[in-house]
Amino acid sequence: MRNLFVRECGNYKTSYKDDMKLFGTKSEIVKWLFLFIILLTLPLYVSNYWVGLLTLCAISAIGAIGLNILTGFTGQISIGVGAFLGVGGYTTAILTTTYGLSFWVSLPLAGIVTALVGGLFGIPSLRLKGLYLAIATLAAQVIITFIISRWDSVTGGTAGMVLSRPSIGSYSFMSNASYYYLSIIILILTVIYSVNLLRTRVGRAFLAVRDRDIAAQIMGINLFYYKVLAFIISSFFVGIAGALLAHYTMIVSPELYNIHVSIQYLAMVLIGGLGSILGSILGAIFITLLPVGLTSIVDLLTAYMPNLYQLFSAFKEFVFGLAIILFLIFEPGGLAHIWHNIKNYFRVWPFSY
Repeated sequence: MRNLFVRECGNYKTSYKDDMKLFGTKSEIVKWLFLFIILLTLPLYVSNYWVGLLTLCAISAIGAIGLNILTGFTGQISIGVGAFLGVGGYTTAILTTTYGLSFWVSLPLAGIVTALVGGLFGIPSLRLKGLYLAIATLAAQVIITFIISRWDSVTGGTAGMVLSRPSIGSYSFMSNASYYYLSIIILILTVIYSVNLLRTRVGRAFLAVRDRDIAAQIMGINLFYYKVLAFIISSFFVGIAGALLAHYTMIVSPELYNIHVSIQYLAMVLIGGLGSILGSILGAIFITLLPVGLTSIVDLLTAYMPNLYQLFSAFKEFVFGLAIILFLIFEPGGLAHIWHNIKNYFRVWPFSY
C-alpha cells in the first residue's frame, strides 16, 4: 500500500525495460486513473453548456496534437491546419450525406484522405524550411479553401453541407454528454499513440530532423521520407479532428476553415508548448476557453459602460494577440513548462535544496 504513495525523486533507470515504461511508479498510475475517472464523471456535475465547451476542447486537442507532431517534434511550420480540418470535415460530410456511409467508416477515411492531401503538400518540405515552408502551407490553405468553395457539385459551394450526429443502431450521439465521451475516447487514443510514437525509431528521427536536419542526414536519416511522414501523421489527426467537429456542429462551410482557424491552432501549440503532448492539450483548452472568459468580462464591463461595447468587443482580439506575444517573451516553453516547474517544485518540497 505504501508503494502507491511513493513520489518519484529522480530520473534514474537501470535497464531498457525501465526506460521504456510509460509510468515510472505505481503512484503515477493511480494519478492517471484518478484523472481518467474525473474525465468520465465530469458530465455528471457540470452544466450542459460546459460539457459542450469541454467537447470542443477535446476535439481541438486532437488537432493540436497533430500539429505539434509536425511543428513541435519535426520542426516543420504549417499555417494550413484550417484547410486540413476542412478536408476532414468535408470528406466525412460527402461520405455520410452523399454516399450514405456510416460515421464509423467515414471517420477513419476522413483521416486517411486528409493524410494523403497533407503528404502531397508536404513534398516541398525537402527543399523548403522556415518561412518558405510556412508560405507553402499557406498556399495549401488558399488552394484547398478555393476548391471547397468553388466545387459546388460536390461540396455545396459557399452554402456548405448539413450533417447528422453519429449513431450506433438506434442510439444516437445527440446529447452533449454522449458526444463528449466519444471525443474523450478518441483523444485518449490519440495521446497514447502520440506518446508511444515519440519513443520509437520514427519519433527519434523526427526529433533529429527538428534539431539538426543536416546532421541527421549524415547519420543516414532519410529527410524526405520522415518530413513527408510527419505531414501525413499530423494531417491524419487533424482530419480526425475536422470530422469530429463537423458532426458535432452538424454543418460544414468554407468560412469555418479560414486562415483565422489556422492561426488559432498555431497559437494552441505555441502557448501550450512546442514538442509537448500535454502542452497541446493545455493550449487547446486555453485558446478554446479564452473567448468565453473574455466574453464574460466584456459583458460585465458593458453592464456599467454600455457605450463602450464596440471597444470592449475589439479588446478580445487584442488580448488574443497579446497572450501569444507574452508567452513567446516570458515563457517560450508554454503552459507545459509552467506545469513541469510546479511539479518539480513539489517533487522535492519541503526540501527545496
